[in-house]
Amino acid sequence: MAEWWSIEVLHGEFSAFQWQQSYDSTLIEAALTNGALDGTWHAGEWGVAFEVCFTTAAEWEAFRDLPIVRAALDAVPDPVNGLLIYRGRGGTSGATKPRRPRPAPSAAAIALPEPEDEVILNLTVAAPAELVGAAGGGSRAGRTVVAARGA
Repeated sequence: MAEWWSIEVLHGEFSAFQWQQSYDSTLIEAALTNGALDGTWHAGEWGVAFEVCFTTAAEWEAFRDLPIVRAALDAVPDPVNGLLIYRGRGGTSGATKPRRPRPAPSAAAIALPEPEDEVILNLTVAAPAELVGAAGGGSRAGRTVVAARGA
C-alpha cells in the first residue's frame, strides 16, 4: 500500500518560500526518479509543505538518503525548530486507519468498595511515658512527659 510522507519547512532566518523556490524542482525530480507516485506542495502563512507518496517505506528511505535531499533539508531557514518530517499528509489530514473503540475492561463493571474512614492522629496531646521510654528518649527516672508543641 502506498504511503504519504510530509516535509514541512517553517519560516526562519529567511522565508520558507525562498527555500521552496531554490529546492522545488530538485526535490520533485529526486522523488520521481526514486519511485514517487505523487507529490504536491502546499503553502501557508507558517511556511511550506512537500507531500510525497511512495509505494514502500524503503523507497522513502532511499529518497531521504539522497545527498541532494539531505542538502536541501540542511538548508532550511530554521534547521533547529523549522523542519518537520513525518509519515502521512500534512496539516489536519485524517489517519490512514480509523481508531476502533475499545471495549471497557470487565473489571469496569464491578462496584468499587466504599471508602474507609481515615485514621486521624491527634498530635496535640502528650505521648504516654511507655512509648517515649521505649524509643530511647526517656529520662533517668524512667518517666518522661512530652508536651506537644502548638501548631
